[in-house]
Amino acid sequence: MKKEKKLLQFGEEVEGYDAPVLNEREIRAAAGILFLVMAVSLSFVLFKGNFLLIKYVIIGFFTDFLIRVIINPKFSPTLIMGRMIVSRQVPEYVGAPQKKFAWTIGLALSGLMFFLLVIVNSYSVITGSICLVCLVFLFFETAFGICLGCLFYPFFYKTQMRYCTGDSCDQAKEKPVQNTTWAQRLIVLGFVVSIGLAAFFFNDRFREAPRKLWTILQSEEHRH
Repeated sequence: MKKEKKLLQFGEEVEGYDAPVLNEREIRAAAGILFLVMAVSLSFVLFKGNFLLIKYVIIGFFTDFLIRVIINPKFSPTLIMGRMIVSRQVPEYVGAPQKKFAWTIGLALSGLMFFLLVIVNSYSVITGSICLVCLVFLFFETAFGICLGCLFYPFFYKTQMRYCTGDSCDQAKEKPVQNTTWAQRLIVLGFVVSIGLAAFFFNDRFREAPRKLWTILQSEEHRH
């Protein structure tokens, strides 16, 4: 009976934490793996109209989240790969309950995609929108350490989230080192505007297909 409980548990019991936790570092690594394979498979769909790879990715995505939520995160293939990748880094623990809620959302979305794209063999605005949402969720997780699914946890559960990434649950206000001045914000605005101006003035020039470097060099040699 004890063995069964360990097999089906969600989260790890770690000394110093009075609630189950997970290692955020391996979660971010796993999110990065999923983001990469999904982005590559979607590029085949967008540029070649080839849905073969995305179907395999959806099957893997759905299976992975099914294991995370129903059985145990420690048996999730992508989390195992993430654990191996960040094995030399100090663990950063986050609360398991909000992660389970977020992954349940992922399981529902991937399950719907599995039904529509793999079983029914169809595509529509629905499948495209779900793929976009999944990409955004994965990108925020791996790039910023922000669990977008976790943000909805308080709307469904009265218990407050604990052990959030970067102690964001407990941090009431930004530390001085995190503040941004108006000058810094103007720099960001100027950066965006400069790219927009470049696109406006040089768009036709940038549309030209690149030539081989050696061809350009040879033409320059003949010119001289």
